[in-house]
Amino acid sequence: METVHYTVDIYNWWVILLLVGAGFLVGIINTFAGSGSAITYTVYMMLGLPATLANGTLRITVLLQTLAASITFFRKNVLELRKALLLGLPTLFGSVLGAEIAVHIDEHVFQTILGFAMLLMLFFVLRKPERWIEGKASLVKPKPTFLQVIIFFLIGVYGGFLHIGVGIFILAGLVLNAGYDLVKANAIKVFIVLMYNPFALLIYILNGQVDFVLGGITAIGGLMGGWVASHLAVRKGAGFARWILVVVLIFFIGKLFGLYHF
Repeated sequence: METVHYTVDIYNWWVILLLVGAGFLVGIINTFAGSGSAITYTVYMMLGLPATLANGTLRITVLLQTLAASITFFRKNVLELRKALLLGLPTLFGSVLGAEIAVHIDEHVFQTILGFAMLLMLFFVLRKPERWIEGKASLVKPKPTFLQVIIFFLIGVYGGFLHIGVGIFILAGLVLNAGYDLVKANAIKVFIVLMYNPFALLIYILNGQVDFVLGGITAIGGLMGGWVASHLAVRKGAGFARWILVVVLIFFIGKLFGLYHF
């Protein structure tokens, strides 16, 4: 791992609380919708991590958060495991490619493109909310279509490269293309991320782009947040999760375009 010059003492009690709290929020937001990792990304860089190191480190939190949420969704009989596995495979292969090329793509240009994509997605969520809440049962098939394989492979490329906001893309594919309502889509999304994240994380570890101290502390909060959010998602239903998604999109778009900093 490259030498890191932290801006503060990372073992200070308030820094530890900040990291655990950030992980908790990430676990909740990522389980409901996605892009919550923007919080840890920003916190890590504030503490002195370079962007590439922050990009690899945040995946430790994602790993534990998705593990806790997936177990809960499975126990609640919300997770369609077979479909999640089938869609997770192309995402996994794509994530390996994305992680390999992460250091060669200009991150700022990519985030600008992502910002416009999020604006478009926010428009569709607000314009046709019933498509998110109810899904379309007629689109749900036992096996992924060729188009879905391509879509989820490309999503995997992005997830392996940057991860921030990947949950939004997975939800879009599951709801708009595959026909799932937002609660079931959330369960499948979380499991798909759980499938590909260890392989992407391994690539970042082999390239020395993971800070295990910061990542481990933040992951404690992520584990708790994923557990709490997965219970709320099942209890409150798709309509509640949709509004979480709208709020996350608005804040994430604002951050991408530099309207505020947190």
